[in-house]
Amino acid sequence: MAHLQPVQCAECRMFSHSSSVTSDSFISFTCDKCRLVSSLTEKISVLEARVQALEQVSERENSVVSVRESLDALGGVSNPPTPALEPLQRGEWVTARRHKRRAKATAEARPREHHSSPRHVSNRFALLSDAPTEKPERALVIGDSIIRHVKLAQPLGAPAALVRCIPGARAPDIAGNLRVLGKHRFSKIVIHAGANDIRLRQSEVTKSNFVEVFKLAKAMSDAVVCSGPIPMRRGDVAYSRLWSLNCWLSRWCSENSVGFIDNWANFEGTAGLLGRDGIHPTREGAALISCSIGHSLRTGLVNF
Repeated sequence: MAHLQPVQCAECRMFSHSSSVTSDSFISFTCDKCRLVSSLTEKISVLEARVQALEQVSERENSVVSVRESLDALGGVSNPPTPALEPLQRGEWVTARRHKRRAKATAEARPREHHSSPRHVSNRFALLSDAPTEKPERALVIGDSIIRHVKLAQPLGAPAALVRCIPGARAPDIAGNLRVLGKHRFSKIVIHAGANDIRLRQSEVTKSNFVEVFKLAKAMSDAVVCSGPIPMRRGDVAYSRLWSLNCWLSRWCSENSVGFIDNWANFEGTAGLLGRDGIHPTREGAALISCSIGHSLRTGLVNF
């Protein structure tokens, strides 16, 4: 059995047992870990030298490319400028340069010529413009989801009516939409609401909201029409509240020069005009409302 003796590494000064170390090599003994670290350090040094060489080559290539790009931007290497030739004799023609001030004065005195034809410019967002129009254009029909399927025929020689359906709208929502339209004027404005307003169960607040809507509409049109609510089949309470609102609208409109369409009388007792939900009209009911609104747009402010 070989005799093991403790030896100390010359690099890390750590002791280890070895049987192959003699007294002569004891001083220069290096452990396996230090030899591995030394080998890795040499390899790293070689790699760093290669990286530096590659960086130098890359810098040279970049400098060459930048020089080429600058030459291309300048249009290549240009020839040295040719000196201007002096006239040898007085009889030769010499190009005289006009003074800048004189040339500018001549250009200003010369009448300008327009080679392009005038173009027509229009604003497709004129409907939302704050500037008032000179004359009213098409009619506006605005209301809740009851008028979703309202179809109005375009009168001859007049633009088609603008139908704006706002599902779930109440009187304040319609007032907000009228404010968005600004000072644009319409030939007539038809307003339909009420089915969603009775849910508040505040009759005086609802009446005040309708008065505000009609006030805004009158500022945008000389002819305002109220399309009255249709009877709902969603319980006695809703039916009673909507009936009371219909009666008040009919009376208030007749006293304040606002046309009124009595949809309640047209729908009450007629089958097939209300859908299964008991709120929205069927296709036949929507056609009846369309006919009534179309008639109000063609006639004056009469209650019917």
